[in-house]
Amino acid sequence: MRGIITVLNTPFTIQNELDEASLRRNVRLAMDAGVVGFLVPGLAAELYHLTPEERLRMTRVVVEEACGRVPVIGGATAYSPVERLKYAEQFIGLGCAGILVNIPYQDDRQFERDVREIAGVNPGFLMLQDWDPSGFGVPVPLIAKLFREIEAFRSYKIEVVPAGVKYSQVLEATGGGLHVAGGWAVTQFIEGLDRGIHAFMPTGMHEVYTAIYRMYAEGKRAEAVNLFYRLLPVLAFANQHLDVSIHFFKRLLYRQGTYDTSRVREPILPFDQCHERIADELIAYVSQLTDELEEKRR
Repeated sequence: MRGIITVLNTPFTIQNELDEASLRRNVRLAMDAGVVGFLVPGLAAELYHLTPEERLRMTRVVVEEACGRVPVIGGATAYSPVERLKYAEQFIGLGCAGILVNIPYQDDRQFERDVREIAGVNPGFLMLQDWDPSGFGVPVPLIAKLFREIEAFRSYKIEVVPAGVKYSQVLEATGGGLHVAGGWAVTQFIEGLDRGIHAFMPTGMHEVYTAIYRMYAEGKRAEAVNLFYRLLPVLAFANQHLDVSIHFFKRLLYRQGTYDTSRVREPILPFDQCHERIADELIAYVSQLTDELEEKRR
């Protein structure tokens, strides 16, 4: 999975139910744009606002629509180890190629125990999510130890502060053998590629992100950097907070005709009139940028 792995937003109907038709549309468009995989459901899916049944339905739809063209990673993050195991087993049963889980770190012993437990369900491959927006997350020596000793642990999504340093440290500690992905630190996309990570896991803007990655992979770093710079106003706005990002990208998907509504679920940070005005300006900007890329592809 070298490239863009899309973290899907959850589309809701006017009646606040899961909108399967919109979700299928988004999956098809993302694959056509060149994404190399999907994570579902992730934090950007309003994970903790979904019922267990909705999590399963959403994942089933994505697996069906992907139809083996690209791998689907089941997001088994939950409040308790028991729930994590249950979701992991269910997602494997649905046909997910691998499982992502965020395990809160307390100490080395607890973390290793919980990782070994989730790896015991034979998930195909296990992607650990190191989510620590205010710190450095799980110690690197522990990650290297688990990579050496647990066959299923093949991928690591790093979302810490600073992410770039940890990318390099983890790659060095595992001899480049551990698949490393970036997520929330998409504002450091070029830095991540320069440091050698394998994938980024953003939300939306499939055409733009895949174009940046493709340019970089083809040795056209200057072109990739120039296109990335054009995204910075969007990222500066959307990455203020996860809830702002969810509001923005669902609004973008709605304006693009991919989702039938831009509905979000409460409780969530409000999106006021100022937010809406700026978002609408940026959506028009993204649409123009996407049209330019489509024209070049022709």
